[in-house]
Amino acid sequence: MSDFAASAVPLPGGYQGQTYAVSAGGEDAVLKLYVKDPGRAAVDAALLQLVRGLLPVPRVLDVKREGAPEDPPYLLTERLPGVNLEVYLATAGEDERRQVGEQLGELLARLSGMPFRSFGLFREGDLGIEPLRGDLEQYVDSLDLGMTPAQREGLESVFTYAEDLLAEGVERFCLVHSDFNPKNLLVDPKTVRITGLIDWEFAHAGSPYADLGNLLRFSTDQVLAGAVLDVLRGSGLLRASGLGERLVDLSRAADLWALLDLATRAPDHGIAAAAHRLVFRMADTGDLSAGRPDLDVVL
Repeated sequence: MSDFAASAVPLPGGYQGQTYAVSAGGEDAVLKLYVKDPGRAAVDAALLQLVRGLLPVPRVLDVKREGAPEDPPYLLTERLPGVNLEVYLATAGEDERRQVGEQLGELLARLSGMPFRSFGLFREGDLGIEPLRGDLEQYVDSLDLGMTPAQREGLESVFTYAEDLLAEGVERFCLVHSDFNPKNLLVDPKTVRITGLIDWEFAHAGSPYADLGNLLRFSTDQVLAGAVLDVLRGSGLLRASGLGERLVDLSRAADLWALLDLATRAPDHGIAAAAHRLVFRMADTGDLSAGRPDLDVVL
């Protein structure tokens, strides 16, 4: 790892590890150190190799699967071209946002078509699955959200609705990126083509609706969201399920686990604070949408 130290420049992002821009073998690369979860290096390397050619992910240049705190495991990948999609969308016009939305819908459809036999977290480089157990109410009981009895009752009604809705959905599991949003996507601003889907540290086997829920969690862009939904409604996933008209609610229901986890993180973290406010609006209103916009409005 000392070979990379001279050129290492810290990059934003990455919750489980530390990420740097480096030079390796004469090309730009990204080095990720796995300090918090050393076993994840092998998982991420295996996932990138699994989906390469199907999704815009970087080539794996090198991986160190084991290590110690002073010399942690790492993953070295090529650095993909493009700019951060979150930054790009801030000034993009309606046509460009629609093009981006169509591509995001295509990526989500591909992810939902990569099946796994059970729901859970990946372990080791063979992508074995450690099943997750419990339900949303049990999970909330393990958290310290500081809710009143009335708020807990409101949140439980949301959980009941969400679980009933998901029970009608697609009864299978698929590859879930689990952080599918513009901050983890790259785009070529000249061609408006998505060039990268990065940061796979939370990927797991789960609901076909979970990544859409992550993407739409705080979205107010009806142009982009409408393009995403149109593509997904034309996909085999939704033609088979017959639930296309309830897709936004399905995605919000599938996103509840991740939303609750995010809401318990440091309150000075902007996204975590927004998640905390959203969870409490759900509790106060007993409503899954909790005042979020109707993203199915046709413009």
